[in-house]
Amino acid sequence: MTQLEELVRQSEVKPATPPSPPPPDDDIDDIPLYAARRKIYPQSVHGTFRRIKWAVLLITLGIYYFLPFVRWDRGPNAPSQAVLIDFPNRRFYFFFIELWPQEIYYLTGLLVLAAIGLFLMNALAGRVWCGYLCPQTVWTDLYMAIERFTEGDRREHMKREAAKWTLETYARKGAKHFLWLMVAWWTGGAWVLYFADAPTLVKELATGEAPFVAYAWIGILTVTTYALAGHLREQVCLYMCPWPRIQAALTDEYALNVTYRYDRGEPRMSAKKAEQLKAQGQHVGDCVDCLQCVHVCPTGIDIRQGSQLGCIQCGLCIDACNNIMAKLGRPRDLIAYDTDLNIKARQEGRQPSYNLIRPRTLLYAAIIAIAGGVMLYTLATRDSEGISVIHDRNPMFVRLSDGSLRNGYTIRIVNKQLKSRDFIVAVDGLPSSLVDFVGLPPRADGRQLVSVGPDQTKEVRVLVTDYSDVPPAASTTVLFSLIDADSGAVAQVRDHFFGSERR
Repeated sequence: MTQLEELVRQSEVKPATPPSPPPPDDDIDDIPLYAARRKIYPQSVHGTFRRIKWAVLLITLGIYYFLPFVRWDRGPNAPSQAVLIDFPNRRFYFFFIELWPQEIYYLTGLLVLAAIGLFLMNALAGRVWCGYLCPQTVWTDLYMAIERFTEGDRREHMKREAAKWTLETYARKGAKHFLWLMVAWWTGGAWVLYFADAPTLVKELATGEAPFVAYAWIGILTVTTYALAGHLREQVCLYMCPWPRIQAALTDEYALNVTYRYDRGEPRMSAKKAEQLKAQGQHVGDCVDCLQCVHVCPTGIDIRQGSQLGCIQCGLCIDACNNIMAKLGRPRDLIAYDTDLNIKARQEGRQPSYNLIRPRTLLYAAIIAIAGGVMLYTLATRDSEGISVIHDRNPMFVRLSDGSLRNGYTIRIVNKQLKSRDFIVAVDGLPSSLVDFVGLPPRADGRQLVSVGPDQTKEVRVLVTDYSDVPPAASTTVLFSLIDADSGAVAQVRDHFFGSERR
């Protein structure tokens, strides 16, 4: 029997079973709130969307697992890892970008871009993030591939599960779980490599010299990856992930979703029955009820029942249906990315339309462009030096024995470059004042040369004394300037000189 004949045999229409009568009122309390989980055995499939998913899997996991080993030369006194979250030195490195803790707003901007990007994807093609890019989907795809490699495809796997377990069954399951654990272990190991020099940490992990926190996080991520991708799978999408509920509130009627085109598929029946009815001049649908779209679904839903919470828009049912349609000589895309509006338009004899560019998508794209542009501009024009001033709080000012007023400040100088630099610190704003840099020789012009080491900060204690004959105001603005002695770059900040109205 050929594969096509087998599919036709499976698709023969079976008499519908009558619905069960409702339970008596006394038994309602015994009905469970949630149905027991039905184990899903997804079948392998070949096609366009499956190839796209394989490409996304290889690219994303390749980046995740091997990016810590990529080197980037930043010169002396700097780490050479391309992507590094350096907690001890409070730095984040991403190739040529170096971020300090006070630049956390860049992380906020990235989160905003990620959220709006998710909204844009949803407005264009529904839960396309869930179907292709979500980490749960990517790792689950990998785990399913390992499962098929060790235990066979859907039919073979189900047959082994139903039969009495043999030594071969235990061996296959043991190999599967061993490979699952190895993937989970390397997933946790790759994560910690982003927080230290990767080659060095790998050596320390192998010799038992790594810090305990590294082993702890590897263990945590190994367990979570093994549990989520290997065992919970679709349960994460159905019960744990909030995005399906949020996505339903953000979508509209123009977003493309994986859709069963019932205007073309109904009434569904077996291929043999359809040929008989066609010969009689009756209308028949293209769907042969082969259930291939259900068998390949990673969450086990039937897309022909309409939009459902379990559908992650992965498109595997499209590939499965297209393969069947090709074998039967029928048009492709009985299941496709489409909208209910287009189905109704075809039923009414109108041309379908695809409105990808509309106010919603333009607004999301504009927000991404503006936020990304602002971040790039600030990143390109940011200073490599900085100055901040903290005024003494108690007391706000001191009156000296000669009647003059003195304010104290703590100046913090920031050198973001990887070399030592000399800065000129200037204090201006009072017509007659004496600026005393504590621990440094006093200068009459209110300026002082301060050296700051590479990639360091330095605090300088400054006492400003006003000795003018004219009583100062209760608060006078004082300008603190930081000038690079070599390049002349200037950073400035303003503070206040406090005093009384009268002497």
